Amino acid sequence: MSSNVGLSTPRGSGTSGYVQRNLAHLKPRDYGKPYSTDLESLKHRQRQPDKEILEHDRKRDVEVKVFELRDRLEDEGVDEEEIEAQTDALRKKLLKESERGGGPGKKGLKMHQVHELAEAKIKQDDRFRSALGIRKDYVEGAIGRSKRRS
Repeated sequence: MSSNVGLSTPRGSGTSGYVQRNLAHLKPRDYGKPYSTDLESLKHRQRQPDKEILEHDRKRDVEVKVFELRDRLEDEGVDEEEIEAQTDALRKKLLKESERGGGPGKKGLKMHQVHELAEAKIKQDDRFRSALGIRKDYVEGAIGRSKRRS
């Protein structure tokens, strides 16, 4: 044996005397935790929808419906001035409806429509907050903090 490693003699030990390192040994880790321990970062933050993207999607939906009407009227052989008049009237009507908030409900949204989902979630949270009588300026845990300080 070399360097005083292992058995001085393998006789009577039931082994060959061959020394291996322990591959199952876990070394203690020196670095920090893989997650944040800051309580402020663990709080839920509502995703805010991008207003420009929402407005773009609303206008795009209007233009899709206008184009479908234009295509149908062209297939029917309607005069070009009549097509323009009908499409302009439909566009104005749909834009007025979309400004009033006549968009699709949360059930009509798909998973890739993250801004629409965020807007619908904010509206749902506001309705729920008002149903429970919770103020908008309520801070979670504020009552407990004021009692601890005094």
